Amino acid sequence: MDIHRCRFVPYPASAINAVAFSHSSLPTTLASKPQLLKHVQVRLAIGRANGDIEIWNPLNGIWHQELIIPGGNNRSVDGLVWITDADEETSNGKTILGKSRLFSIGYTSAVTEWDLEKAKPKKHASGQHGEIWCLAAQPPVLGKNGVVLPSPRKLVAGTVDGNLVLYSTEDDDLKFVKSLIRTPSKSTKMVSIAFQTRNVVVVGCSNSTIGVYDIRNGTLLRQMSLGSGVSGPKSIIVWSVKCLPRGDIVSGDSTGHVCIWDGKTYTQAQRIQSHTQDVLCLTVNADGSQIVSGGMDRRTVLYEPRAGHAGRWSKVFHRRYHAHDVKAMASFEGKGMSVVVSGGPDTSPVVYPFRTAGKEYHRVLSHLPQQTSVQSAPKARLLLSWWGNEIRIWHLLHPARKLLDGETNGTDIRKNRKLIAQIQVQGESNITSAAVSADGTLILASTATEVKAFQLHHNGKGAVHIKKVDIGASHGATKVELSPDNRWAFWVEEGTKVMVARITSTESETGPVYTISRPRKLRRIRRDVPKHLLLGGLGSYDRKVSQVAFSPDSRMLSVADLAGYIDTWVLRAPGEQQNGTSNAASDDSSDASSSDSSDDSSDDSSEEASERWYPNPKGKLLPKLDAAPVVLTFSPGHHQDDGDYTLVVITATKDLLVFNPIRGALSDWSRRNPSSKLPEQLRITRDLIKGVVWQGPRAWVYGPSFITMLDLSQDLPEPSDTGKDGPKKGTKRKRNGNDAGAGGKINKEHSFVPQQIKVAAGPEGGEYMDVDMDDQKSVGASSAYEDDDDDTDGGELQRLRDDQATNGEVSAKDSAKPKTWNTYQFRPILGIVPLSSKPPKEKKKSGDAKKEAAEDVLPLLEVALVERPTWDLELPDRYLADGE
Repeated sequence: MDIHRCRFVPYPASAINAVAFSHSSLPTTLASKPQLLKHVQVRLAIGRANGDIEIWNPLNGIWHQELIIPGGNNRSVDGLVWITDADEETSNGKTILGKSRLFSIGYTSAVTEWDLEKAKPKKHASGQHGEIWCLAAQPPVLGKNGVVLPSPRKLVAGTVDGNLVLYSTEDDDLKFVKSLIRTPSKSTKMVSIAFQTRNVVVVGCSNSTIGVYDIRNGTLLRQMSLGSGVSGPKSIIVWSVKCLPRGDIVSGDSTGHVCIWDGKTYTQAQRIQSHTQDVLCLTVNADGSQIVSGGMDRRTVLYEPRAGHAGRWSKVFHRRYHAHDVKAMASFEGKGMSVVVSGGPDTSPVVYPFRTAGKEYHRVLSHLPQQTSVQSAPKARLLLSWWGNEIRIWHLLHPARKLLDGETNGTDIRKNRKLIAQIQVQGESNITSAAVSADGTLILASTATEVKAFQLHHNGKGAVHIKKVDIGASHGATKVELSPDNRWAFWVEEGTKVMVARITSTESETGPVYTISRPRKLRRIRRDVPKHLLLGGLGSYDRKVSQVAFSPDSRMLSVADLAGYIDTWVLRAPGEQQNGTSNAASDDSSDASSSDSSDDSSDDSSEEASERWYPNPKGKLLPKLDAAPVVLTFSPGHHQDDGDYTLVVITATKDLLVFNPIRGALSDWSRRNPSSKLPEQLRITRDLIKGVVWQGPRAWVYGPSFITMLDLSQDLPEPSDTGKDGPKKGTKRKRNGNDAGAGGKINKEHSFVPQQIKVAAGPEGGEYMDVDMDDQKSVGASSAYEDDDDDTDGGELQRLRDDQATNGEVSAKDSAKPKTWNTYQFRPILGIVPLSSKPPKEKKKSGDAKKEAAEDVLPLLEVALVERPTWDLELPDRYLADGE
């Protein structure tokens, strides 16, 4: 495989401004209902400065980024709040889990509710007030044993002009109710907010005060003062406030102090100088026994109660997990997890243990999207990338082999690329997805409001003329794709509606001219999902289509959703039979709700009616996956004797399954090679797989920090990690059940020196384990930003390349073919896309089957590997800590 390392492709990752979990902890009332507890849909929402909202599934420490809702022009997300309604009991004894709703603010006067299924705003509400700077949700009413009772919940917001305003969320609606209080001075800004009880709210202000208000009548119950600043601004800004379960108040301010306030007398009980600069965020655990703070000095500090001193807290330890300010954080406890997630201008979410702090490593999640934002046109050697509302198209002039072999007369490798076109997609919404045809003449792009197509005319001298192509799509799309033969355009409307349109081309003097027909809706198979599950939680969010793939011959289409269901369609002409089944029989064999291939269209031409997409007759036999798929791809060509396809699916839990979709069955290879036989390097890495690039039967699987080769023409080697210290042979390595969901346990031999320190004794006399107070990054943190010295000379990748013959072919003799291979040399990886794949030369048949099998060859694969190292990020200036 020849690689172009493309660090010139930009991807301006944005700062993290807000972090929020849908549940701070799992309901204890469901402990006796494990069958219902598994359906509780816990999600993490991350808001960025460019308006993007990311939805992450913790998945017991796997951390799968399921969705990105793109922002728009001059948009920002600066606060996020979830509201989860009370559970309901139906007449037949079923429990409908409380519905979860997500709200955001963005330094405007509006509050926005988001539709996660459609990946776009659901409602906006605004009142006669200034920009909203903070937002909090009213706690629910609790009955006996902590049961949440049905009750309306309101949102309370603080504004830049000193208003405290109330919004209603009743009846699945969002609307402004009234202004509760207006401060006498408009220069007083309400910066942070938290509920102490259901009707009492605590507000941190910019004038050195903390106000306590009753939201029923807008009464000021108490105002607490922090005094005046010393050797700096006179006013102290209270950047964050939190309330402990027993009612005490915690605040963090611009002097670097964390203050504890008595919840009954509203007097200051303790002031802790734990930061050298502003404390920007706070979080507390579910039972109020731990506090974590983050600030401008990059420190993350843990506090616990001081033994024998009621109401007194002590700083346990601090670490610097971030490269910039710690601006936002949130915590979650449940299902064996106890974690804090924080973020800031360095763009990368950091996960570190809460309950087991000091015993486990932290983990840095990738700042790059799970769904790659790069594609290629291999026939034209074009590389397409997109972000925001901009698309850029690059031309890589010469193959990597010619550059390495000196066949280009010493051409500077930096001059091998050329930016040939830039497209600005008009509108307020940013791009959700884009695709380019194999020959580089057609581009499809979508936003939340529309789907657009662009035609590229190449004049042969490096210049490109761009022309817009009319497309009959009146809605936006979350995902778009073009078929390999450039005859079909595909997109997903509102997250779940699968649309397909025919592309026709006519030749002209300047090249092909494209027209795109009116789209048709392909019906998906109806799944037997219990109604009580669809009415609660996140509703039908998990039916959102997340993956799509066309077969190499463009005659089969497959999609998969977050729930793990796979739908497939086949392209057939009228009367065409497939596997001995007529169209009518095929339709009858599919689900009644999907018996028609698509919605009827009254203006169909005879040409359009010649071929249509029909549900795969055996599609219902494909099983539901145990986890959401992160990769859905067809291997190139037909590898089955009956002409069936090879559909490869990889899930978030690293299960690799190979299906034969025409037969609706698991392939023989997949039966012989369960996921427990995957290479150990792939199984133990905590990063998720992002994509696959094919080289004949070889699948080059990659993630943010690794590349692994799997040869699907051979059985994988048996796992060698056996014995007492490793899993038994044939079993899949799983995350330790005692892990809190961050980076895994710290081994004593890997700890830094100095290792042991004095720590506070436990509240009942027990001592906590010694922890490291050093500010260095912990060993073993799953970071995608560190350079790896392995394979600096090319390693086995170079040896695999050296084995290639001068005609670009590699011997595939079974005895010499590697089955797997892995590297961590490239990181962090935005995406890998093919630039060319030279087919092997045809050889005359000798009649000797064994000799012919030994002389099989692999195509030469050339790819563009896009890396986005963190040192290329343009970060704002930050406060220099001690010693810097």
